[in-house]
Amino acid sequence: MPTFANFNVKTTIDCKQGAVRAVRYNVDGTYCLSCGSDKKIKLWNPGSGLLLKTYGGHADEVTDAAGSCESSYIVSASLDKSIIYWDVSTGTPVRRLRGHAGGVRCVCFNEDSSVAISGGRDNAVMCWDIRTRRLDPVQVMKEARDCITTVLTNENKIYAASLDGCVRTYDIRVGELTCDKVGEPITYLGQTRDEQCLVAGCQDSVVRLLDCETGGLLSEYKGHRGDDYHIECGILANDAHIVSGSSDGDALIWDLLEGKVLQRIRISDNGGVVHSLATHPKRQELLFARRRDMYVFSADLQIEVEQL
Repeated sequence: MPTFANFNVKTTIDCKQGAVRAVRYNVDGTYCLSCGSDKKIKLWNPGSGLLLKTYGGHADEVTDAAGSCESSYIVSASLDKSIIYWDVSTGTPVRRLRGHAGGVRCVCFNEDSSVAISGGRDNAVMCWDIRTRRLDPVQVMKEARDCITTVLTNENKIYAASLDGCVRTYDIRVGELTCDKVGEPITYLGQTRDEQCLVAGCQDSVVRLLDCETGGLLSEYKGHRGDDYHIECGILANDAHIVSGSSDGDALIWDLLEGKVLQRIRISDNGGVVHSLATHPKRQELLFARRRDMYVFSADLQIEVEQL
């Protein structure tokens, strides 16, 4: 079993972009992105807190962003109903994609970054071929009955979480849709590195661990407060610990198997909702967003896997 070391704050960054709506690592965790209510995306070095680039082009708040597999492109989603595909080094928009009838809530790349997948307030999931000049989506999935809050993908599946309380799995190989009903509005969805489980943050202040194959409920994690906020959750790089933000200025880390709280991280004594977070793809490191600031937390020592 991996041992657990407490997380401490390493860097606090005032993003200077209004309220920070989302924080995300790039594919290898070298850089991170912050999405702001000032309609901009910023690229940072999370270790030094250095601002590397600012991307401006959206006409409303930026809600989500993702880096491509080789870190040379970014795709971003906004309440202006568009998705922008950016060149990282020049900072210019390569393509602007419009198709959603409402604000776009979430976006991700497929494994080789040839397709962008978006989810919106119009209850639709859209797939965009960004290697070609085609400006309309190659596929539109409209099965959800409420806002799409997260889209995830792996080699052959697309997962979409919605406020209608369902996780929909689209199997691309066989063209099948599976709908797993959680029963509570889902505000965020994450996947374990081994692709066996999904972790769903729900509006009833419970984080649920779901089996990818069966859709069955494996475990529940409690202790944080969700209220009516879209609180994000995640799984640390070792697949052994679950993390979630909270509306009372804290973040919680649980043991995945036992479900007990291992650490309650006090992000701020001034309150403020800790709504967005990102887990480092390799290290025991976390990003949190609260109000205007982004926080980088890391574990005291490198996690060592004990020999059983």
